[in-house]
Amino acid sequence: MEDFSKTLAFEVKKEIADRYFGFRKIIEEDSNDYQQEIIASTLLLERRIGFDLLRIYSLLQKDHLITRFFELTKLNDVLFFDSYISQSPTIRKRLFKDQHVRGFFRKSRFRNMFIDVYTALGDHVASYRKKIAGLVEEHEIIEEEIKLFYQKNDITGIMIFLRNLDVIESGTSGSMSGTIENEGPVIMEEKMRIHPPQSVEKFLPTLPPIPDFATIKSELNALINEAYALQPDFDLKEL
Repeated sequence: MEDFSKTLAFEVKKEIADRYFGFRKIIEEDSNDYQQEIIASTLLLERRIGFDLLRIYSLLQKDHLITRFFELTKLNDVLFFDSYISQSPTIRKRLFKDQHVRGFFRKSRFRNMFIDVYTALGDHVASYRKKIAGLVEEHEIIEEEIKLFYQKNDITGIMIFLRNLDVIESGTSGSMSGTIENEGPVIMEEKMRIHPPQSVEKFLPTLPPIPDFATIKSELNALINEAYALQPDFDLKEL
């Protein structure tokens, strides 16, 4: 009879462990995928949007023009900005290396480059916003999974139940019972709890959509003209 009780206690523990760790593995895999997507979105922000902005800074040059650009586009904080970067001839050459330059005159080449970069920025911001929206939704799903997990798995109840089984199964040395005895129920219970990953807003900025060039065409044209007037000898073809 004692052997039967021990066997039954072991089988019950195994079933609880399989259910608990199976569900936990699903949540952890989803959390890992979520974190990998955050990394991918960070790279998109830095390599695409950041690069576009650096080229715009290099074209506008002056801090007050860059500030006006952010006011026109409704972007929040001025991202990736450094006065040295925007005014360095060496960095400017690297920023526009291998970029397609179109236009017969210096001013038209300057204007076309600004429009091309601005258009690319709008596309990259749209992709970034889509990724962020997906990450917000993914985070909500993970939180719901954890909520469902706790509805189906009362950790406190499981711990009490397992401790009661330990009394019945006092002669066994299963990994779960051993851990409970060595670490204590409170520590073990905390380790068994699942915590959701941090929200995407903790890692990445939220960006508004960039207005189409046509929507603020007159304002951007005035910005382009003022920027070019401050550097009339600048020629993108000579970079």
